[in-house]
Amino acid sequence: MTASHRVVTTALTVGLTAASLLVASTARAGCLPLDGKGAALFKPNGATAAFQVAGFGRPGDFDASTIVGLWQFQFVSTITTDLPDGTQINPGDIVDAGYVTWHADGTELMNSGRPPMTSSFCMGVWKQTGRSQYKLNHVALSWDPTGQHLVGPASIKEDIVLSDHGEQYSGHFTTDQFDTNNHLLLHFEGRIAARRIGVE
Repeated sequence: MTASHRVVTTALTVGLTAASLLVASTARAGCLPLDGKGAALFKPNGATAAFQVAGFGRPGDFDASTIVGLWQFQFVSTITTDLPDGTQINPGDIVDAGYVTWHADGTELMNSGRPPMTSSFCMGVWKQTGRSQYKLNHVALSWDPTGQHLVGPASIKEDIVLSDHGEQYSGHFTTDQFDTNNHLLLHFEGRIAARRIGVE
């Protein structure tokens, strides 16, 4: 496929049928960015898969018994996923990294590493399911690479465990990207790593 043909096929519109969406270049899954080749992944500061963080608070800056607070997160794929343009997400690929705030009222807000024009802010609701265990139901709207055409909603679900000292959490996520007619475009999943940002 030529570069010009790839650009044309990525120009998704709200009125496209599910069949045309399935052969489109790259469907972007909610807050999880993919590059023009579909395997793309946000790597903070050009980093490799190693999780890089800086400026985190000290013990005593927060209540270690709760998820509430500001976190720097990273999503890493654990399965191979075929994308609509024929490329893949592979195990070990970083599919997103950014910042997330868990609020005391049971809501959550994420600032993803994906380009803002494709919708980099998304939100969710959470509940505690056990000692240091939490579930998150996160919803997002995905737009094509131009930021002009809606791809559709994405559902990101997380099951995480807060560490005993309250400075980290980890767990599992699944992402389902739908078109505007609620047809599933792609599914992938992986592991989450996050570290708390405190007041310095």
